[in-house]
Amino acid sequence: MTNSLSIGVVRSAFAAILLTGTAGTALLAQTSEAEDPFLWLEEIEGPRAIAQVEAWNAETDKLLRATPTFESDRARARAILDDEAQIATPDRIMGDRVVNLWRDAKNPRGIWRSSPLDAYVAGKPVWTTLIDVDALGKAEGQSWVWHGADCLAPAYKRCLVSLSPGGTDADVVREWDMETRSFVKNGFTLPEAKSTLAWVDADTLLVGTDYGAGSMTDSGYARIVKEWKRGTPLSAARTVLEGQKQDVSMSAGARMDGDRRWVFGYRAKDFYTSDMLLRRADGRFVPMPIPDSADMRGIIGGRAVVFLNRPLGDIPAGSLVAWSLADIEAGRETKPELIFTPTAAQAVQDVETTDNLVWISLLDDVQGRLLALTRDAKTGRWASRAVPLAENATVHLLNGAGKRDLAFVTVEGMLQPPTLMAVPASGAPVRVQSLPDRFDASQFTVEQRFATSKDRTRVPYFLVRKKGTSGPVPALIHAYGGFRAAQLPGYLTGQPYRAGPLGLFWVEDGNAYVLANIRGGGEYGPAWHDAALREKRQNSFDDLHAVAEDLVKAGISPKGKIGISGRSNGGVLVGAALTQRPDLYGAVISGSPLHDMKRYSKLLAGASWMAEYGDPDKPEDWAFIKLYSPYQNVKRGVTYPPTFFYLSTKDDRVHPGHARKLAARLRDYGNTVYYHEYREGGHSVGADHAEDAIRAAMLHAFLKRELMGEGQ
Repeated sequence: MTNSLSIGVVRSAFAAILLTGTAGTALLAQTSEAEDPFLWLEEIEGPRAIAQVEAWNAETDKLLRATPTFESDRARARAILDDEAQIATPDRIMGDRVVNLWRDAKNPRGIWRSSPLDAYVAGKPVWTTLIDVDALGKAEGQSWVWHGADCLAPAYKRCLVSLSPGGTDADVVREWDMETRSFVKNGFTLPEAKSTLAWVDADTLLVGTDYGAGSMTDSGYARIVKEWKRGTPLSAARTVLEGQKQDVSMSAGARMDGDRRWVFGYRAKDFYTSDMLLRRADGRFVPMPIPDSADMRGIIGGRAVVFLNRPLGDIPAGSLVAWSLADIEAGRETKPELIFTPTAAQAVQDVETTDNLVWISLLDDVQGRLLALTRDAKTGRWASRAVPLAENATVHLLNGAGKRDLAFVTVEGMLQPPTLMAVPASGAPVRVQSLPDRFDASQFTVEQRFATSKDRTRVPYFLVRKKGTSGPVPALIHAYGGFRAAQLPGYLTGQPYRAGPLGLFWVEDGNAYVLANIRGGGEYGPAWHDAALREKRQNSFDDLHAVAEDLVKAGISPKGKIGISGRSNGGVLVGAALTQRPDLYGAVISGSPLHDMKRYSKLLAGASWMAEYGDPDKPEDWAFIKLYSPYQNVKRGVTYPPTFFYLSTKDDRVHPGHARKLAARLRDYGNTVYYHEYREGGHSVGADHAEDAIRAAMLHAFLKRELMGEGQ
């Protein structure tokens, strides 16, 4: 969900591809309309449901588009999103070339392109267009959305290109020739499905996809992985891995270590536990001794670099360790060697491996740091070097150039536009590209504050206001609180997540914007997540309430004039906050949300998240889930804060029925509801910047209307 159902990303090494289509009649039949009068809204493309959606959309459009500043906000948001002065991120380093997907006003769906690495590092890239996604979609009569490409290393001559129709997680896969810059005639091709693929060699793939009845898990992922040889039909592929129906998924992946290609299998038993297998040279898969709760983050010198989500003997959770792949392949006993252990205030965020270095982006009280680690071949010990970057900033570790031992990072803050840096193994970082200021940062201040939650836990949050602000002003708090996804402060033109420059618009109005680092995320490592897992979910809600109450206590914002924002898993959060403290909040933004926690595990990919929330069909789990499930806890006779729901009909990750049903119930009980359901876009909502800009303008109009009293 952020960034993380956004998330819909399953822990194992493949991107989550989740179930599409409508809720089946069998599922609907499990619950009667007497029990749930709005059950019919789960029929994603049902005529009655779509008619209701269109009526709600029209009502909200008419109201908010009439706001005097709507069109100027929309135009400004679109200009910011389409500005050609944007970071050309290194999506992949392929030998001596960089590839990037570029989106702007002329290319809303994007151009996949490449540049020589040296020119890119020098800040003077020479781009060659590989695929123009907009032109391809027009030529083929499809609303293609780019889902990435997996190019076979080390030559990078052939790629598996994934394209989604309209932005759903399901996509079409086609083989691409980098030399001819064209799709390969009679090459590897998969029809629209929820597929994962891995190159074994130029003529062999491992494919997890929908092979027909019984081939998918309850979560809607592939249950079977087959080995597919070039020139043969997929129906002739040989099964090499098979999981259980109740698993989340079975998949395969590959990682490079210099010029060596290591191939792995992943059996995701739930969202947080996976059995990892290594494919030997003879094609057999052998189990790896890595704990099923751990995550493999890279390979260096024949060693798998692994992040521990649970303690391993005397090694604390949150540490990085390494195992010898050669020993595993040969069936020899192997023990983990410690690479790095963070302090109690720190958390390992991102990890990249180049030929001789392990790079770590580290959170230190939610402030970004970068480390480069090297291994002493004689002692086997790892030494770390802190790389000097900007203070009080967020550091995103993007990618690494293996043979060059070069890491690419961005550095940014709420008032500091992103800067892309190339960091060598030794010496000072090199500035590749800096974005210009998009607003006058001198008029604002940012501070990190700490609230005290109900159980006395110290909860950090970031606060942005205009300088010299006196007296309470309306505030908007954005939070997430789940799936180990840390919420990091970024430039205000992109805050909150999926809301364009809403944060900037809001503080320019003289209001306060807050990013809350509540439990459930990964800001302080695995323990911070575990503290809000399953039966402990209330801790994340209490943390949000504590931040809001701290704003009131400090005289920053008045009670009842605080808006809250959350999307995906954040929908559970703001939905629970809505029902638990309607006195504290004045407006709620709920994007692509989960709300009906009684039925979530039966809708689309919901079954894959039971390790996070619990199984509502088990009485012992429903006993704690029912205490906060938003849809079940809305009561007649209670006045709730006005709520804005935004989502996509085509979301094949979080079912649109969640937002629809809570919107219907709130309206039925006499509460104010705003609603915007986009008909394309998938879980990320916007298939292009046009929709993102409209949503930013609508949310701004909503907040001004409900928290500032404008336009009422």
